[in-house]
Amino acid sequence: MSSNFNLLFYLKKPRNYESGTLPVYLRITLNGKRSESSLGREIEPGSWDSRRGRARGTKEEARQLNAHLDSVLSKIKRIHTHMIDVNMELTADLLRNEFDGKGATSRMLLEIFQEHNENAESLIGHGFGINTIRTFKSSLKHLREFLQWKFNHPDISIKKVDFNFIKNYDLYLRIQCKCIPISADKYVKHLKKMILLSMANGWITMNPFQHYKSTAKPSPRTFLTKAELGLIENKELAIERLKNVRDIFIFCCYTGLAYADVQKLKPSEIKVGDDGELWIFSSRQKTETPFHIPLLKSAIDIIDCYRDHPLCQNKSILLPVYTNQRMNSYLKEIADLCGIAKVLTFHMARHTFATTVTLSNGVPIETVSKMLGHNSIKTTEHYAKVLDSKIAKDMAILKNKLDKVELDKIETLSHVKIIKLYN
Repeated sequence: MSSNFNLLFYLKKPRNYESGTLPVYLRITLNGKRSESSLGREIEPGSWDSRRGRARGTKEEARQLNAHLDSVLSKIKRIHTHMIDVNMELTADLLRNEFDGKGATSRMLLEIFQEHNENAESLIGHGFGINTIRTFKSSLKHLREFLQWKFNHPDISIKKVDFNFIKNYDLYLRIQCKCIPISADKYVKHLKKMILLSMANGWITMNPFQHYKSTAKPSPRTFLTKAELGLIENKELAIERLKNVRDIFIFCCYTGLAYADVQKLKPSEIKVGDDGELWIFSSRQKTETPFHIPLLKSAIDIIDCYRDHPLCQNKSILLPVYTNQRMNSYLKEIADLCGIAKVLTFHMARHTFATTVTLSNGVPIETVSKMLGHNSIKTTEHYAKVLDSKIAKDMAILKNKLDKVELDKIETLSHVKIIKLYN
């Protein structure tokens, strides 16, 4: 069958044509039957090599057009091979329809995305969290608006998503939506998930992300220094809601719990460990990864303070946690009262635990990773930053060791000299 299969790129002159650019067309010939389709590109006739079916010259426009034609050629051949492999009916028109995204196996991008979100929503509490669903819904909204802005169309075939589509979407998120690089990267990753899902289902045969590389770098993780932590911990707060929020924030600075995990924490998850001390035995809501954390005195004191709190009694929870939005709002008030210039967020407690409380005090990163419930130390490295004070301590230890080695050398040389003197 492949011996009777041929592809041709050519320029098509419309009626009453006098001058100007001409549209580039694709002609598919299969078993003597032809089918044609416009590629949506145009070129001056003088810049076209009809024998090669390519643009002439080495200018950027010519190189871009030729690269696109090469991409179309490869894609059509892959579709042709796939149709043969799955025993689909094969004609020139059907092959062209598959390429145009109108074939029997064609699926629409937003339709796939919507199905994914609906399935994910049904799994809340079983591998998916509410916040994760929110970000996927936000991602779908951005993608829908991009299609309308770029193509003036409500949806697009998954087969039309190519490298240029991804690149343009990335630019749209950064420039039109003014997303920070890390947020734009997250939305592009959601698109990549739809592509991989489509490949797994056989709806597409090529991964357009193959040559795409993200340029986004993780934003620096902010944490409290020892002095700032002490300021918040020891601040006298007259307003009850601010005191509650401060205490729960400090509790997380000494345990490393994320908001979702401290919110659901129950008294039954506080148990005596093998060392006879109190530990938290729980699991991450985000990943369901179990974690075990020995409780420091500051954390135990906060638990004792709220043991008889009405909300804790009624809901069988360990601490009276407000909504994340209210917690972050009240933390900004606390930062102002303490004279801290940093934008205080609840998640900063987790970074503070990883950096100021543990790593900077000599706790190995493997131990910190285990307590944070991370599956990989690489994740912990994003949270944890080694402070200058820790570097100073480590270098002081090294200096003492080197000084001792030098002193030992001097003593050894002196001993040798004395022996030689008496011999």
